[in-house]
Amino acid sequence: MAQPTLTRISLLLNNLGQCSKRNLFTSTPNQWICKQSRLRVVDNSKIGKEAMTEGKKVKCIHVYKKGKVSDGQLGDKILVTIKGQMKRAYVVGLVAQQRPMVPKFDTNNVVLVENNGNPSGTRVVVPVPNYLRSKGPELAKIIAISSRYV
Repeated sequence: MAQPTLTRISLLLNNLGQCSKRNLFTSTPNQWICKQSRLRVVDNSKIGKEAMTEGKKVKCIHVYKKGKVSDGQLGDKILVTIKGQMKRAYVVGLVAQQRPMVPKFDTNNVVLVENNGNPSGTRVVVPVPNYLRSKGPELAKIIAISSRYV
């Protein structure tokens, strides 16, 4: 009885080279926000709440950053489209792995701001990284309306 099992195994090993092989490639998560990235509005602005209740995420169309690589990171200003309108926003949370002592989030989060730099909403509904305090005075108003920090 042991012989049929051995022949099955030997047949399997002989035919193994004839099987088609498929390579599985997975992409690593981006370390930044690039154009066409989908984002989640985390403030209580009117247009942000309407988009979230309809299940529509905002899309990044431009990153305000100088240099060759214009990829948005934590605390950068970006231009987004939301419900057919273009709005400016600040990135306050990223899915990508961050440097030590900077938290990683489940979604890419943004806070909408007006053209003059004032936030569109009156409150941020998710915790904001404490790291944003060191980014400069342009984020001071967002930190002021945030109630929780990580």
